[in-house]
Amino acid sequence: MSAVELKGVERRFALGQKTLAALGPIDLTVARGEFVCLVGPSGCGKSTLLNLVAGLDRPDSGEVRVEGDIVRETSPDRIMVFQDGGLFPWLDVRQNVEFGLRVAGMPEAERRNRVDQLLAQVHLSAFAGARVHQLSGGMRQRVALARALAPKPRLLLMDEPFAALDAQTRDRLGIELQEIQAATGTTILFITHNLREAGCLGDRVLLMSGRPGRIIRELCIDLPRPRRIEDEGLIDTIRPLMADLRREVDAMAVS
Repeated sequence: MSAVELKGVERRFALGQKTLAALGPIDLTVARGEFVCLVGPSGCGKSTLLNLVAGLDRPDSGEVRVEGDIVRETSPDRIMVFQDGGLFPWLDVRQNVEFGLRVAGMPEAERRNRVDQLLAQVHLSAFAGARVHQLSGGMRQRVALARALAPKPRLLLMDEPFAALDAQTRDRLGIELQEIQAATGTTILFITHNLREAGCLGDRVLLMSGRPGRIIRELCIDLPRPRRIEDEGLIDTIRPLMADLRREVDAMAVS
C-alpha cells in the first residue's frame, strides 16, 4: 500500500466572478518511507497540494488517499511544518515540543522521555528552557521539526521550511533532516523553490507546471546519503530539470 495517492485531483478557487483553476489534474503515488520534493514556479499549486494531503482543504474532483484511506480531515498521522515554524512564543522549547502530546493526554513521564529524545535528535537539549525569542532562525525550525515528529507521524508535509534561513544553516538542517528521515522512516513531502535543495534531499524530484499546477517531469535521485548542496555530481543530476523549471517560471511571469 502506498503512503500517499492522488487520482485525478483538481482544485479551483473563486476569483470574483471567475473561477481560477489552481491545480490539476494530478496523479501521484508516494511510497512509504520515500522523500519526495516538489518544485515549481510561485503560484503553481504546491502548497495547495500539500493542504489537500494534510486534510486542510478538499479537492473539487478526484481523490486523495493516505495509507489507503480517503483524506477527509486532518490527522496526527499527517503533520505540517511551515516556513515560519508556527511556534508559541509564550512557551519555552520543551513546552512547544510537548504541546501536542499534552493535548493528546500522554502521561507526564512518557511525555518527558519522548521530548528528551526529540531535543537530543535535533541538537537542542541544552535549550529546553529557552524562549522562542532567544533562538536563532535555524533553532526555531529545529523546534518546529521536533514538535512535528513528537506524535510519530507517518507523513511529514514540509512547506518551504528552510526558505528564510541563511545558506549555511539551511544546508546543515538539510543534512540533519536526511539523518532523521533515515532513522525514523517517515514519509516526507517537501516543497522548495530551490532545485539544488530538492536534489540534495529527495529520492524523487517532481517538477510542477505553471497554473493550473500539474506534474510535468519526474527525476529520481540516485546519489548516496547524506547529501550536501556542494556535492560533486548534484548539479549534473538535476540539470535535466533546470531548463524546464526556468521555462515554467518565465511562463508564469507573463501570464
